[in-house]
Amino acid sequence: MRGKGRFSLGGARRTTAACFVVLVLGLGPGGCFGETFQRGYMLPDGALQQIPLGASQEQVLIVLGTPSTVATVSGEAFYYISQRAERPVSFMQSKVVDQRVIAVYFDRSRKVQRLAEYGMKDGKVFDFISRTTPTGGADMSIINGFFRIITDKTT
Repeated sequence: MRGKGRFSLGGARRTTAACFVVLVLGLGPGGCFGETFQRGYMLPDGALQQIPLGASQEQVLIVLGTPSTVATVSGEAFYYISQRAERPVSFMQSKVVDQRVIAVYFDRSRKVQRLAEYGMKDGKVFDFISRTTPTGGADMSIINGFFRIITDKTT
């Protein structure tokens, strides 16, 4: 016969087990949803429109900030490198979905000569500003190298 003041050990266990099940079902799947990762430079909205041809190197630094890297192959150039990767489920490996290199080319007097925003389109490097697939040269070797390095590090 059970009395009113007695503590039931079986009921406490059931309550604890029920709380555990609710916790696992409620929090467990939360860590399984996909994620997006932004690495490198994030281009502010409208930033490229603030850099007209002939702008000074200082103006570029004010608008875009410090470049990811600088080259002096055939004149000076600033490169701003970014990558976006997605992972559909938290325990899976991430996959690169977009890579961009913004290039600002300067003439000998350190004025903006040309702007380019390179990315991959149909497996080839593509300039999203001029809407063209660039051809060879020292500059394209550098750009292709950036994409190879970025891709190799993520696979």
